[in-house]
Amino acid sequence: MKNTVKFIGMVMMVLLASCSSQQSLQEYYVDNSENPNFISIDVPASILKMDEANLTEAESKAIASLRKFNLLAFKKTDSNVAEYKSEKIKVKQILKNDDFVELMKINSQYGKGVIKYLGDEDAIDEVIIYGDSKDKGFALIRVLGKDMNPAHIVQLMQAIQKSDYKGEGLGEIGDFLKG
Repeated sequence: MKNTVKFIGMVMMVLLASCSSQQSLQEYYVDNSENPNFISIDVPASILKMDEANLTEAESKAIASLRKFNLLAFKKTDSNVAEYKSEKIKVKQILKNDDFVELMKINSQYGKGVIKYLGDEDAIDEVIIYGDSKDKGFALIRVLGKDMNPAHIVQLMQAIQKSDYKGEGLGEIGDFLKG
């Protein structure tokens, strides 16, 4: 009987430890914000300077639902290839969480990626854009807002194309994302 109780206790401890060991995306951002291999920046949605753009009503509504962006990019070099591979695995594992709903996959000449979201289909609170390139590294962008919907993502892209925004205020991460 004692052995059975000990066994059940050990199983419970292992289960609790494994459940809580799953790192959240926010924890991943915080844990790596000071890592020299990462570029990290938090920017308000107002940085996009959409006030001057000639936006449709739908595009304006999409912009109004945004609050801020969290950008985290791993800049791959010849000396950090092993860490790049390890960090890429960690991020993909986090994004496999059932809470994230896949919106679309991206496959371009620049690399591969995915767009996922958290929240209800008609009231999204967070959109996650992940992309990686074998040569440059990977980038994670969290778009935080209130009551966004999947159509807002398309509207947002159209609005950004209409604006005069050229990446000002993003510094090194803007250069990373452009080229």
